Amino acid sequence: MVKSMTGFAAQTGDIATETGVYACQWDLRSVNGRGLDLRFRVPDWLDGLEAALRKRLGDRLNRGNVSVTLKLTRSDSGASMRVNAAALDAAVALVIAAETQAERQGLGLAPMTAADLLAIKGVMDSGPEQVDAAPLVAALVERAGPLIDAFEAARAAEGAALAAILGGQVAAIADLTDQARAAVEARRPDQVCGLKAALARLTEAAPTLEPGRLEQELALIAVKTDVTEELDRLAAHVEAAKTLLASDQPVGRKLDFLMQEFNREANTLCSKAQSAELTRIGLDLKTVIDQMREQVQNVE
Repeated sequence: MVKSMTGFAAQTGDIATETGVYACQWDLRSVNGRGLDLRFRVPDWLDGLEAALRKRLGDRLNRGNVSVTLKLTRSDSGASMRVNAAALDAAVALVIAAETQAERQGLGLAPMTAADLLAIKGVMDSGPEQVDAAPLVAALVERAGPLIDAFEAARAAEGAALAAILGGQVAAIADLTDQARAAVEARRPDQVCGLKAALARLTEAAPTLEPGRLEQELALIAVKTDVTEELDRLAAHVEAAKTLLASDQPVGRKLDFLMQEFNREANTLCSKAQSAELTRIGLDLKTVIDQMREQVQNVE
């Protein structure tokens, strides 16, 4: 099953533990990436949460730039503001040092009020008290399960749409390959005439050619105009693409490599065309292949 690297899922709800009731707001999203890049924005006091989430996501995902954001607030009455004693002591020490230095310089400072001290960053603490966070971490990890399921479902749904587009593009390449085979047959009379003309030119120059050189030149002309191998490889690549699209494994990297092979054969076909119709088909092939390559960049 083709899955997209782009996905989004969100979840909100309350979690009740022995330490209180917490409102949590999850945001899980991803965009294209060469590998799997997991980034987390979670409260740093929840020891072990990031590691547990990293393992869960690593077991489910293969590619993509994935970001996880968790906003956690205490929603019960126990979430009142409190003074951080250590931060307050540090703030008072700084104020005293500032006043002392000002006096030495002959400056007078307005006295600070308690409100001024409490307004200093870090003095008031609204975070959790020093309690065992393990039960909350365990509850959050369990709550993350449905979030990841929804995220994977979103990637699968977009992947299904991608697979339909890619399937249509593979079918277009197959049709153009068949058209190219027909164009090769249609150009054969002109090709024969061209080969005879080349033979005549070489025959005129034969007295000055080394032994066997005439045969080499004719063989080289034939090779330069023969596109059988290119068409056979295009057909083989079409079958390989169909197999990959039907696979239940991550196929993004393999499809990306296959697009390089498709493009190589289309380029060679154009260089050997020697007919307006075959050149047109080759250019159409390159257009479809380029469009398909852009879509493949989204596949996990």
